[in-house]
Amino acid sequence: MNADLKSYLKERGKIVDKALSNYLPSARTRPATVHEAMRYSLFAGGKRLRPILSLAAAEACDGDFENALAPASAVECIHTYSLIHDDLPCMDDDDLRRGMPTSHVKYGEGIAVLAGDALLTIAFEILAKTPATKRYDAGAYITELAVASGSRHLIGGQVADLEGEGSDVLLSPSQLKFIHQSKTAALLTTSIRLGAMTANATPKKLEALTVYGQSLGLAFQVIDDILDVTQTSEKLGKSAGKDEATNKSTYPALFGLEKSRKEAARLTKKAHEALQPFGRKAERLREIADYLLDRDY
Repeated sequence: MNADLKSYLKERGKIVDKALSNYLPSARTRPATVHEAMRYSLFAGGKRLRPILSLAAAEACDGDFENALAPASAVECIHTYSLIHDDLPCMDDDDLRRGMPTSHVKYGEGIAVLAGDALLTIAFEILAKTPATKRYDAGAYITELAVASGSRHLIGGQVADLEGEGSDVLLSPSQLKFIHQSKTAALLTTSIRLGAMTANATPKKLEALTVYGQSLGLAFQVIDDILDVTQTSEKLGKSAGKDEATNKSTYPALFGLEKSRKEAARLTKKAHEALQPFGRKAERLREIADYLLDRDY
C-alpha cells in the first residue's frame, strides 16, 4: 500500500469512528451492559472498509463525503451485528474476532445476541439522518439497506452457508458464489451505492458502481478464503485454518490456491473496468481495490 492511500484510510477511519461514537449511546446509558457490548464489538478494530468505500463513492460522484457519514455508519453497524451473530456457538462458533474475544465470550450469549440486535436496529435510526437528494429520499436509503441486510442477501447467505456445513460433499461453484455474493458482496456493494446516492448519482453511475462493488466484494471474499489457509490467527485477528478443519466449501477448497488467486485478480480487473466512466475521480476506489487484492490480513 502506498503511503498516500495509507494516510487516506487512516484519516477516513478516524472520521468514521468519531461519527459512530457520536451516533451510539454512551457505554453508561442504561442498560449499560448492552451499550458497552455494542461499543466493544464496534470499536474492536477492523478496516472500516465499507464506510470508507461509501465516502469514496460519494466523492467519485462529486458529492461531499460528510453527507455520506450517516449511511456509512449505518452499514458498519449492520456489518458488526452480523459478525457478532456469525461468531455465536449456534453459527460459526468462534472465540476470536479482530484479535479480541468475541462478544459472546466476553458478555455471554444472551447479551451478544441483544447487542447484535441493537446494532441492527440503530443502523436504521442512523440511516434516517441521511440528507435527501433530488433522486433519493429516506425511503430509497432505507429500502437499499433493508434489502441488502435481509433474507434475500446477508441473512440468506448465512442460511445457505449454515446449510452447506457439516457435509462431506463440497458445494458447487454456483452455490459458493451465491453465499459470497449474499454474505459479503451485497452489503459491500450497498455501502458504495448509498455513498453515491448521497451525491445524487445518476442511474448510469449507480449501475457502474454496482458492478464495481459486486466484483470487489467477491474478490475480497476470495482473498479472505485464501488468507484463512495461508495466514496465522495472530496475523488475521481471527481463527485461521477453521474453514479447512471443518471441511467448509471455499474457493481454495474448490479450485486450489493458484486458481483462486487468478480469480481474485480477474474480479479486481473487472472492478477497475467498471470505474472507467469516472476518470480520476474514482482513483481512491481503484487504489482500494488493489490494496484489497494484495493484502495479507
